[in-house]
Amino acid sequence: MRMIVRVLAVLAAAALLPPLAAAAPAEAVSVPAVAIPGDPRGASLTQFTGHAAAPRPVTVPAVPQNPFMAPNGSSNLHGDAYQSDTYTGPGPTGRDLTVRSRLQGGLCGSVTFDSRGRIVTVCMTPGYAPRLMLLDPHSLASIASLTLPGRSGSSPTEVSGGGYFYLDQHDRAVIPTKDGTLQIVAVRGDTLVTEARHDLKAVVGASGIVSVLPDWAGRMWFVSESGVVGVLDPSTGAISSRTLTGESIANSIAVDESGGVFVVSDRALYRFDANAEGRPVTTWRSPYDRGSRQKPGQLSQGSGTTPTLIGSASGPDDGYIAITDNADPRMNVLVMTRGTAGPHGICTQPVFAPGRSATENSLIAVGGDLVVENNYGYVVGDHALLKGVLGGRQVDTEAGVARVHVDYTSRTCSLAWSDTGERIPSVVSKVSLANGLLYTFTHPTAAELRTADRKGTAAAPDAWYLTALDVRTGKRVWSRLIGCGPLFNNHYAPITLGGDGSAYVGVVGGLVRIKDS
Repeated sequence: MRMIVRVLAVLAAAALLPPLAAAAPAEAVSVPAVAIPGDPRGASLTQFTGHAAAPRPVTVPAVPQNPFMAPNGSSNLHGDAYQSDTYTGPGPTGRDLTVRSRLQGGLCGSVTFDSRGRIVTVCMTPGYAPRLMLLDPHSLASIASLTLPGRSGSSPTEVSGGGYFYLDQHDRAVIPTKDGTLQIVAVRGDTLVTEARHDLKAVVGASGIVSVLPDWAGRMWFVSESGVVGVLDPSTGAISSRTLTGESIANSIAVDESGGVFVVSDRALYRFDANAEGRPVTTWRSPYDRGSRQKPGQLSQGSGTTPTLIGSASGPDDGYIAITDNADPRMNVLVMTRGTAGPHGICTQPVFAPGRSATENSLIAVGGDLVVENNYGYVVGDHALLKGVLGGRQVDTEAGVARVHVDYTSRTCSLAWSDTGERIPSVVSKVSLANGLLYTFTHPTAAELRTADRKGTAAAPDAWYLTALDVRTGKRVWSRLIGCGPLFNNHYAPITLGGDGSAYVGVVGGLVRIKDS
């Protein structure tokens, strides 16, 4: 891991960027974006394939707006409190796409937007303090930055310490930090101001806080890697918690308007509710098949998905919930009811090839259907980064993305379509309901690059593409080369769609913006 830190530090220093400096107060000095350097061999590759798409909107029920979060699509990594991973606005159509990047010296994963449309993101570099950044959404220039407490750990797969934060209805970032606290940082004009700190060490100990989200009453629910599920009342500072003994948590949580808080551990799916005293109570627990191993590409031996909520809590069956399991030989998409009466199974759908199926990313809820991707085989570490810096390639992953159709009347699942050509190592893919496109981040093999460009595999660089599929059919519409080399690896960061139709992707080197001309 020292090699990863060293490479990123050198690049950041060369670009005169502040993120890797010692801890400092909020900075309100604009810093222009410096482009992320890439492998020059990428210039020989075809930059764009396919064709621009005419919008074909998808009509689905709206996801309820959590009153304590920024507007849906702007508030957190998965877009809304249901973790639907869909946007009501458009993304790029593929018309004369332009690519802009910001070298940050760390991965800027969760991208949110304040009430003025500016980017609020946490950027993390292993071994250094994470930084909260306020960025211009067009130029990616830094408007302000704030060093957060603690230091990121040595592992590039670490998710605690700011990877999952949310922006509230008052333009305040609520961030789980590395020192066991929740930081509430307000965007005030062109500055970032820390408004409050809540110390959670008494309940989480030394374990990293994975995620935090507010319920519909404004209580802040948080989970830790060690299986702690806790509630903070921000008005009083009161904290209460319970521990899932022998279980760990590696993903975010979901909340709905009925008061339900949904958590997936490495062994079971839970619904929690707050009792009259505001303490977390287990409403139900549903074990799932966690398989026999932690598969390559996963952060734990268990479901790699944040729970995805489907349908209003006041609708049929009090709404539904979906995750994947980690079964052998094939992973399954699991759909069940989520009301307080207990989970009742709707259907189970196996996906992808036997012995080669795993995901570490949330399902996408397109109405009642679900999109799932295959991340089996993704690995990263010192050797992978060094290999990439020297011109090598990230390990190839198994291909696969599928749409599962759910019939809630007959309580059956089926495959609406299954694509076995797209290789999606680790991105959180997203869907634009406005234009009917599924956006993902793909990494073809050397042989696939050779076939596409008629060049020898020895010259094939480590190429990363933003790829758009028709969400109705799974067919590729277009694919745009974003960059080549290890700094363009998204490494579990999501695709985020902005209000102007831009797509943003956090990458190891910083942040990338893709937009129609």
